[in-house]
Amino acid sequence: MSIWVLAYHLYHYYQKEVVTAKENAQLSLIAKQAQLDNLSAQLNPHFLFNSLNSIKSLVIENPDTARRSIDLLSDLLRSSLYEKEKGLITIKEELSLVKDYIELEKMRFEERLHLEISVDKIVHNFKIPTLSIQLLVENAIKHGIDLIVKGGTISLIIKKQKDFIEMIVRNPGTIDDTKRAGLGLKNLQKRLTIQYKNKATFNLTQTNTEEVEAKITIPFIADENI
Repeated sequence: MSIWVLAYHLYHYYQKEVVTAKENAQLSLIAKQAQLDNLSAQLNPHFLFNSLNSIKSLVIENPDTARRSIDLLSDLLRSSLYEKEKGLITIKEELSLVKDYIELEKMRFEERLHLEISVDKIVHNFKIPTLSIQLLVENAIKHGIDLIVKGGTISLIIKKQKDFIEMIVRNPGTIDDTKRAGLGLKNLQKRLTIQYKNKATFNLTQTNTEEVEAKITIPFIADENI
Protein backbone atom coordinates (compact mmCIF):
# COMPACT_ATOMS: atom_id res chain seq x y z
CA MET A 1 0.00 0.00 0.00
CA SER A 2 2.84 2.40 0.86
CA ILE A 3 4.35 1.84 -2.60
CA TRP A 4 1.16 3.11 -4.24
CA VAL A 5 1.11 6.13 -1.94
CA LEU A 6 4.73 6.87 -2.83
CA ALA A 7 3.98 6.44 -6.53
CA TYR A 8 1.00 8.78 -6.19
CA HIS A 9 3.10 11.53 -4.57
CA LEU A 10 5.93 11.07 -7.06
CA TYR A 11 3.47 11.39 -9.94
CA HIS A 12 2.00 14.64 -8.60
CA TYR A 13 5.46 15.98 -7.82
CA TYR A 14 6.46 15.23 -11.40
CA GLN A 15 3.33 16.94 -12.75
CA LYS A 16 4.07 20.01 -10.63
CA GLU A 17 7.65 20.13 -11.89
CA VAL A 18 6.45 19.88 -15.50
CA VAL A 19 4.05 22.80 -15.00
CA THR A 20 6.78 24.89 -13.35
CA ALA A 21 9.22 24.11 -16.16
CA LYS A 22 6.64 25.12 -18.76
CA GLU A 23 5.91 28.39 -16.93
CA ASN A 24 9.61 29.20 -16.69
CA ALA A 25 10.10 28.48 -20.38
CA GLN A 26 7.10 30.64 -21.28
CA LEU A 27 8.36 33.47 -19.05
CA SER A 28 11.75 33.32 -20.73
CA LEU A 29 10.17 33.54 -24.19
CA ILE A 30 7.96 36.46 -23.20
CA ALA A 31 10.93 38.27 -21.63
CA LYS A 32 12.88 37.86 -24.87
CA GLN A 33 9.91 39.09 -26.89
CA ALA A 34 9.51 42.01 -24.49
CA GLN A 35 13.15 42.91 -25.09
CA LEU A 36 12.52 43.10 -28.83
CA ASP A 37 9.27 44.98 -28.29
CA ASN A 38 11.12 47.46 -26.11
CA LEU A 39 13.43 48.31 -28.99
CA SER A 40 10.56 48.61 -31.47
CA ALA A 41 8.02 50.24 -29.17
CA GLN A 42 9.60 51.97 -26.18
CA LEU A 43 12.84 52.96 -27.86
CA ASN A 44 11.12 52.92 -31.23
CA PRO A 45 12.59 54.26 -34.47
CA HIS A 46 10.62 57.49 -34.11
CA PHE A 47 12.05 58.11 -30.65
CA LEU A 48 15.59 57.37 -31.88
CA PHE A 49 15.08 59.54 -34.96
CA ASN A 50 13.75 62.46 -32.91
CA SER A 51 16.55 62.12 -30.34
CA LEU A 52 19.28 62.03 -32.99
CA ASN A 53 17.80 65.05 -34.76
CA SER A 54 17.67 66.96 -31.48
CA ILE A 55 21.28 66.01 -30.73
CA LYS A 56 22.37 67.04 -34.22
CA SER A 57 20.89 70.51 -33.76
CA LEU A 58 22.70 70.85 -30.43
CA VAL A 59 26.17 69.83 -31.62
CA ILE A 60 27.04 73.35 -32.82
CA GLU A 61 24.71 75.43 -30.64
CA ASN A 62 25.32 73.66 -27.34
CA PRO A 63 28.00 70.94 -27.51
CA ASP A 64 27.89 70.22 -23.76
CA THR A 65 24.17 69.44 -23.91
CA ALA A 66 24.74 67.39 -27.06
CA ARG A 67 27.36 65.26 -25.28
CA ARG A 68 25.03 64.78 -22.32
CA SER A 69 22.22 63.71 -24.67
CA ILE A 70 24.47 61.19 -26.41
CA ASP A 71 25.38 59.70 -23.02
CA LEU A 72 21.71 59.44 -22.07
CA LEU A 73 20.77 57.77 -25.34
CA SER A 74 23.68 55.33 -25.02
CA ASP A 75 22.61 54.39 -21.49
CA LEU A 76 19.02 53.79 -22.58
CA LEU A 77 20.08 51.62 -25.50
CA ARG A 78 22.44 49.67 -23.26
CA SER A 79 19.64 49.10 -20.75
CA SER A 80 17.25 47.94 -23.47
CA LEU A 81 19.81 45.47 -24.79
CA TYR A 82 21.36 44.17 -21.57
CA GLU A 83 19.33 45.05 -18.48
CA LYS A 84 16.35 43.14 -19.85
CA GLU A 85 18.43 39.96 -19.55
CA LYS A 86 18.24 40.30 -15.76
CA GLY A 87 14.46 40.10 -15.77
CA LEU A 88 14.20 42.09 -12.54
CA ILE A 89 15.67 45.43 -11.48
CA THR A 90 15.37 47.50 -8.30
CA ILE A 91 12.91 50.37 -8.28
CA LYS A 92 15.80 52.73 -7.57
CA GLU A 93 17.60 51.57 -10.73
CA GLU A 94 14.40 51.72 -12.77
CA LEU A 95 13.75 55.29 -11.63
CA SER A 96 17.22 56.28 -12.79
CA LEU A 97 16.39 54.95 -16.27
CA VAL A 98 13.04 56.74 -16.28
CA LYS A 99 14.69 60.05 -15.37
CA ASP A 100 17.22 59.61 -18.19
CA TYR A 101 14.37 58.84 -20.58
CA ILE A 102 12.45 61.95 -19.53
CA GLU A 103 15.56 64.13 -19.80
CA LEU A 104 16.01 62.96 -23.39
CA GLU A 105 12.36 63.49 -24.27
CA LYS A 106 12.48 67.01 -22.84
CA MET A 107 14.87 67.94 -25.65
CA ARG A 108 11.88 67.56 -27.94
CA PHE A 109 9.00 68.61 -25.69
CA GLU A 110 10.88 71.24 -23.63
CA GLU A 111 8.37 72.93 -21.28
CA ARG A 112 5.50 70.83 -22.62
CA LEU A 113 6.70 67.85 -20.57
CA HIS A 114 6.99 67.67 -16.78
CA LEU A 115 7.46 64.72 -14.43
CA GLU A 116 6.44 64.52 -10.78
CA ILE A 117 7.72 61.58 -8.73
CA SER A 118 6.56 60.37 -5.32
CA VAL A 119 8.18 57.17 -4.01
CA ASP A 120 8.07 55.51 -0.59
CA LYS A 121 11.65 55.02 0.61
CA ILE A 122 10.81 51.52 1.80
CA VAL A 123 10.39 50.29 -1.79
CA HIS A 124 13.67 51.58 -3.30
CA ASN A 125 15.35 48.15 -3.25
CA PHE A 126 12.24 46.20 -4.23
CA LYS A 127 12.73 44.38 -7.53
CA ILE A 128 10.32 44.74 -10.44
CA PRO A 129 10.30 43.65 -14.12
CA THR A 130 12.98 45.67 -15.90
CA LEU A 131 11.73 48.72 -17.84
CA SER A 132 8.12 48.14 -16.74
CA ILE A 133 7.73 51.66 -15.32
CA GLN A 134 9.53 53.14 -18.31
CA LEU A 135 6.99 51.46 -20.57
CA LEU A 136 4.15 53.16 -18.69
CA VAL A 137 5.89 56.54 -18.88
CA GLU A 138 6.61 56.12 -22.59
CA ASN A 139 2.97 55.21 -23.14
CA ALA A 140 1.86 58.29 -21.18
CA ILE A 141 3.99 60.53 -23.39
CA LYS A 142 3.04 58.91 -26.67
CA HIS A 143 -0.71 58.70 -26.05
CA GLY A 144 -1.11 61.65 -23.70
CA ILE A 145 1.42 64.49 -23.69
CA ASP A 146 2.24 64.26 -27.39
CA LEU A 147 -1.43 64.73 -28.35
CA ILE A 148 -1.92 67.89 -26.28
CA VAL A 149 -0.71 71.21 -27.68
CA LYS A 150 0.23 72.63 -24.29
CA GLY A 151 1.62 69.30 -23.06
CA GLY A 152 1.24 68.45 -19.41
CA THR A 153 2.56 66.68 -16.34
CA ILE A 154 3.12 62.97 -15.84
CA SER A 155 2.75 61.84 -12.23
CA LEU A 156 4.65 58.75 -11.06
CA ILE A 157 3.65 57.34 -7.67
CA ILE A 158 5.19 54.23 -6.12
CA LYS A 159 4.05 53.10 -2.69
CA LYS A 160 3.60 50.10 -0.43
CA GLN A 161 -0.08 49.45 0.13
CA LYS A 162 -0.57 46.69 2.74
CA ASP A 163 1.00 43.56 1.19
CA PHE A 164 1.43 45.05 -2.28
CA ILE A 165 3.55 47.57 -4.16
CA GLU A 166 1.57 49.99 -6.32
CA MET A 167 3.24 51.71 -9.28
CA ILE A 168 0.99 54.40 -10.72
CA VAL A 169 1.52 56.62 -13.76
CA ARG A 170 -1.02 59.37 -14.47
CA ASN A 171 -1.15 61.59 -17.54
CA PRO A 172 -3.54 64.05 -19.16
CA GLY A 173 -5.60 62.44 -21.91
CA THR A 174 -8.43 60.02 -22.52
CA ILE A 175 -8.66 56.26 -22.55
CA ASP A 176 -9.66 56.34 -26.24
CA ASP A 177 -6.26 57.80 -27.07
CA THR A 178 -4.32 55.58 -24.68
CA LYS A 179 -5.88 52.21 -25.53
CA ARG A 180 -4.13 52.19 -28.91
CA ALA A 181 -0.90 51.31 -27.11
CA GLY A 182 -1.54 47.55 -27.55
CA LEU A 183 1.39 45.16 -27.82
CA GLY A 184 3.84 46.56 -25.27
CA LEU A 185 1.23 46.71 -22.50
CA LYS A 186 -0.16 43.29 -23.42
CA ASN A 187 3.28 41.72 -23.08
CA LEU A 188 3.74 43.52 -19.75
CA GLN A 189 0.47 41.97 -18.56
CA LYS A 190 1.66 38.50 -19.62
CA ARG A 191 5.00 38.92 -17.85
CA LEU A 192 3.26 40.02 -14.65
CA THR A 193 0.82 37.10 -14.80
CA ILE A 194 3.55 34.47 -15.10
CA GLN A 195 6.20 36.13 -12.92
CA TYR A 196 3.82 36.58 -9.98
CA LYS A 197 1.49 33.60 -10.45
CA ASN A 198 -1.62 35.69 -11.17
CA LYS A 199 -1.06 37.76 -8.01
CA ALA A 200 0.03 40.90 -9.88
CA THR A 201 -2.34 43.14 -11.83
CA PHE A 202 -2.19 45.85 -14.47
CA ASN A 203 -5.04 48.28 -15.05
CA LEU A 204 -5.57 51.23 -17.37
CA THR A 205 -8.43 53.49 -16.29
CA GLN A 206 -9.96 56.91 -16.94
CA THR A 207 -9.85 58.56 -13.50
CA ASN A 208 -11.73 61.65 -14.71
CA THR A 209 -12.58 63.33 -18.01
CA GLU A 210 -9.02 64.57 -18.51
CA GLU A 211 -6.75 62.00 -16.84
CA VAL A 212 -5.66 58.42 -17.53
CA GLU A 213 -4.11 56.18 -14.88
CA ALA A 214 -1.94 53.11 -15.48
CA LYS A 215 -1.34 50.99 -12.38
CA ILE A 216 0.80 47.92 -11.74
CA THR A 217 0.20 46.09 -8.45
CA ILE A 218 2.81 43.55 -7.35
CA PRO A 219 2.82 41.44 -4.16
CA PHE A 220 5.40 42.62 -1.63
CA ILE A 221 7.51 39.58 -0.73
CA ALA A 222 10.52 40.80 1.24
CA ASP A 223 12.45 37.50 1.17
CA GLU A 224 12.42 37.44 -2.63
CA ASN A 225 13.75 40.97 -2.87
CA ILE A 226 16.87 40.74 -0.72
